[in-house]
Amino acid sequence: MTNTGDDPSPSVVPLTVDDPEQVPPKDKGLWRDLVAYWILGLCNNYGYVVMLTAAHDILKELEGDEDHAKSALKRPCNKLSTGAILLADILPALVVKSIASFLPLAKHVRVFLCVVAAAAGFLLTAFATVEWVLFVGVIATSFSSGLGEATFLAYATYFNKNVISTWSSGTGGAGIAGSLSYTGLRELGLTPKTTILIMLVVPALEAAAFWLLLRHKNTDAPAEPIEDGKEQTPEIDYNTLPENERPLTNWPDRIRYIPSLFIFMIPLILVYLLEYFINQGLFELVYFPGIWLSQSSQYRWYQVIYQIGVFISRSSVNLIQFRHVWIMAVFQFLNVVYFTFEAVYFFTPSIWIIFVLILWEGLLGGGGYVNTFYRIQTDVPAARREYAMMVTSISDSVGIALAGVAAIPSHNAICDLPVPNRLL
Repeated sequence: MTNTGDDPSPSVVPLTVDDPEQVPPKDKGLWRDLVAYWILGLCNNYGYVVMLTAAHDILKELEGDEDHAKSALKRPCNKLSTGAILLADILPALVVKSIASFLPLAKHVRVFLCVVAAAAGFLLTAFATVEWVLFVGVIATSFSSGLGEATFLAYATYFNKNVISTWSSGTGGAGIAGSLSYTGLRELGLTPKTTILIMLVVPALEAAAFWLLLRHKNTDAPAEPIEDGKEQTPEIDYNTLPENERPLTNWPDRIRYIPSLFIFMIPLILVYLLEYFINQGLFELVYFPGIWLSQSSQYRWYQVIYQIGVFISRSSVNLIQFRHVWIMAVFQFLNVVYFTFEAVYFFTPSIWIIFVLILWEGLLGGGGYVNTFYRIQTDVPAARREYAMMVTSISDSVGIALAGVAAIPSHNAICDLPVPNRLL
């Protein structure tokens, strides 16, 4: 706006670079929040990824027979699908996310529980000598991941919107770090026990990032949007806002608000249902005999490549955004069809084709996740954003749990089929 009078009104004075007092100050400490959220995303998902990458090894250890699947008379299958590990690794997280918004615990107490549970999960899994202790370790890891995701995503609404991007990138980095560290250490000859004990450094890093690096916010008032690189504390009278933008002050209103979040939740549920059906129901059945990798190594490297795809797409939201996450669910369904036929008929001529398809699968999964929460951060009214984040955070866990339920009978059905010619 241009002012033509001799005595300009303050309300129409143009903002110029020559008047530095009118330029909102840059938030010089923003890097701390961004880096802290990247580390928190990495640490929160690290144990979860390690348990899934180690699933094939864990099941072999439980069954106590390294060569049980190598008979020429049957398919190379564990007696129990890795979907069982998936269920132990996701159901506690799903339960925790479902009730997290009802828990009155302060964020510091929640994060303390996350750190303790993550460390307990590694210790129990490493020292277990019976099946139930192993599964309790996986469950503790799941509890830590689920509570952490609900807590950190809700808390992110009080920070610069770009912490969603760094959080998502960190969770993608957890995929690479978790799967690659476990796979690499196992390839070097370390036992599963030693490998998992080394990973106790991760809960300590999570604690340091939250309590030493992150700049904590006052959460007594509803979250306000913060512009890129600027600290703002606008005063808003919520009574002047339209009713659909006001804070949700009671539980009946919160429950009634949930259906409006289905536009975010349902596509994300489908994406994760389909991709984890592939990962834990079909990956261990896609096997190339006589190559430089054993069956167990092939499974571990499938997980690594998948996580690379997830990391790339979860780190891409500042470059490209997709509003229609359902399209990713359609492509993921096509992946399910291909991998199902491959698990049954073994028709793919090279493992490199499988590697490329797994990378593509990971790109779709990570893209669905980061674009969903980025849309919430930008589209949902500020006063309702924290609750929307917390509720929607259960979507991936719902999809993964459904995938685990579907993976077990599907795995068993395929294992009972005649042996394909490639394995004879």
